Amino acid sequence: MSTFMAKPADVQRKWYIVDAAGKPLGRTAVKVADLLRGKGKPEFTPNVDCGDFVIVINADKAVLTGKKLQQKFYRRHTGWIGHLKEVKYDTLMNTRPELAMELAIKGMVPDTTIGRKALTRLHVYQGAEYKQVAQKPELVD
Repeated sequence: MSTFMAKPADVQRKWYIVDAAGKPLGRTAVKVADLLRGKGKPEFTPNVDCGDFVIVINADKAVLTGKKLQQKFYRRHTGWIGHLKEVKYDTLMNTRPELAMELAIKGMVPDTTIGRKALTRLHVYQGAEYKQVAQKPELVD
């Protein structure tokens, strides 16, 4: 018996919706990252992009457990000396919850060409409304 190896032309992509309302940010990000990579598919091949399209709704209603809202920071550097920018996650979740969700998912997708291509299939929305209605996405629990 030979091992099945998927080919890029044979990959069938589906659309999924993940509702983040009331769920921990990290657990939602794990589920989305697995869907983006296609890890739940029986024809998953590590060196082929087998993932699906994912829409995350209600990113503003995702929760952070423990004291993460007060203690966790989003840090970025401008490239200039002394220009480290820090934003607490309570501020980030109030102003740009889509960015917080995207950063969590980005950290769980590999930093390769396949991972960067997978992140282009991610759509994160603050509320329950989304634009990809014509694709008829399936709801994932």
